[in-house]
Amino acid sequence: MTANELRQKYIDFFISKGHKQIAGKSLVPENDPTVLFTTAGMHPLVPYILGEPHPAGTRLVNYQKCIRTGDIDAVGDSSHLTFFEMLGNWSLGDYFKEEAIRMSYEFLTSSQWLGIPPEKLSVTVFEGDAEVPRDDVSASVWKTLGIPETRIYYLPREDNWWGPAGTSGPCGPDTEMFIDTGKPPCSPSCRPGCSCGKYFEIWNDVFMEYNKKADGTYEKLSRRCVDTGMGIERTVAILQGKKSVYDTEVFQPVIRAIEEVTGSRYGVSEDTDRSIRIIADHVRAATFILGDERSVRPSNVGQGYILRRLIRRASRHGRKLGREDAFLAVPARVVMEMYSPYYPSLQAAGETVLEELTKEEKRFLETLKKGEHEFEKLLPNLQKDPRKWIPGRIAFRLYDTYGFPIEITEELAREHGLTVDRKGFEEAFARHQELSKQGSEKVFKGGLADNSEMTTALHTATHLLHQALRMVLGDHVRQMGSNITAERLRFDFTHPSPLTPEQIKRVEDIVNQQIQADLPVKMEMMSLEEARKRGALAFFNDKYEDTVKVYSVGNFSKEVCGGPHVDRTGKLGKFVIQKEQSSSAGVRRIRAILIRE
Repeated sequence: MTANELRQKYIDFFISKGHKQIAGKSLVPENDPTVLFTTAGMHPLVPYILGEPHPAGTRLVNYQKCIRTGDIDAVGDSSHLTFFEMLGNWSLGDYFKEEAIRMSYEFLTSSQWLGIPPEKLSVTVFEGDAEVPRDDVSASVWKTLGIPETRIYYLPREDNWWGPAGTSGPCGPDTEMFIDTGKPPCSPSCRPGCSCGKYFEIWNDVFMEYNKKADGTYEKLSRRCVDTGMGIERTVAILQGKKSVYDTEVFQPVIRAIEEVTGSRYGVSEDTDRSIRIIADHVRAATFILGDERSVRPSNVGQGYILRRLIRRASRHGRKLGREDAFLAVPARVVMEMYSPYYPSLQAAGETVLEELTKEEKRFLETLKKGEHEFEKLLPNLQKDPRKWIPGRIAFRLYDTYGFPIEITEELAREHGLTVDRKGFEEAFARHQELSKQGSEKVFKGGLADNSEMTTALHTATHLLHQALRMVLGDHVRQMGSNITAERLRFDFTHPSPLTPEQIKRVEDIVNQQIQADLPVKMEMMSLEEARKRGALAFFNDKYEDTVKVYSVGNFSKEVCGGPHVDRTGKLGKFVIQKEQSSSAGVRRIRAILIRE
């Protein structure tokens, strides 16, 4: 079964079970300061899991592009990925454990769908602890489906519990499904989740039935939800009997393109294979980031830094394979050809993706040779040091002078049996350059946007700000992204030049006038076509469903949005713009707060 066949079968199965297919969302989350990228299929659905009504109903299914940054350094082995596709289905206060598990079992084992022999399945459930009891309900359902007690494993919280990301919020146990690959167990304690390769996780059903309160105690939710996830790449590998995701048709065309432009051959040596896998993964991830409907370009902060890091690491491994000039556009074009039918934004971005990729690659290659030469000069003395490490000041010099991201210095160090004084690097970095004041953008921290009163108020304020900017600057202004915490809002929009103090004051005044008018905020559901006919702003074409939620603030603004919002603008307080600055070429950024008496 190919990845394309799996994707379609999954959608067809859940549509047959009464689910509505919804569109996948952008890789860049909206209004969530806790993560840089969409990390799972459920991530864009958090507002609906928290209680917002979804325009498509209570049973949903989709496929979602995802990026996870925590494993970038591990990419190069046979399994780790930065970009991946996640299949997911959701119940928003509809069915719960029994029906979810029965549907999972049917899709996995029925000959009409995946046809996995039931005897190869093992499952895990939450074993319970002092705070929450054991999930006997899930275990009981698995037993009625024929999974024997010997293949049902009760595991602790670190294995079978989801969330919350912060100190409080919705959470619950999960049940995970594994395929026994037939390998002998590594030890008598070998079980699903063991890293020896005997068990391969294929699916995960999360049951959000609790709310963790601020005092650390748990209460049952009145509205229980189900969130499931199945990774396309990993599932296809196991269905095809492949040892690695890189051996499937998902990666083989990209690998062939890399072989062609580097003159290397995959499968000849592990060192070469590792470099090819790094290039294949990173160029696929970079292509999707550059081709996302929310504009991201290489930079030194946030999403742009991750993009830059991926491109530069791929470029360095191309150099290891003997390629001296820019080449990443070749495999990137293959990625776009493969995925454009499923992700139209890739085709729309077209040549811009290739141009940005090549521009960043060339920029890095100009300094890479000098940096590697400098590193080789330093290496003999570094290896004589009994600590076997690179001092932070030297790591910073490689960064500051030769443009080496610290991760590349660490990778070079590992290749020569050294470590890097990361703390010393960060101290040197702080002394010489304040790279970013956006402390809320924690590159490797995962989590969920909160649904607090203040965050909701600031979300409504972004709608007022968006319309005010269009009134003061013109209709060319369009939202390019937003990032909201309980303390402030950050809003990116298209505009070619800095705002004057007079323009900033005018925008502020307009927003505050609407707050003082105590306008009602109303939500209606309608088709996207009807929303546009009524003048609603809707700029992210790929991410909308056929039926959308339209929020109107009096007669002042009308915008397609998932919510949540306050019911009247008088609840917002005083709107104050703290800063206006450049975000990227042709994009400006405003930071603002609400002051309440």
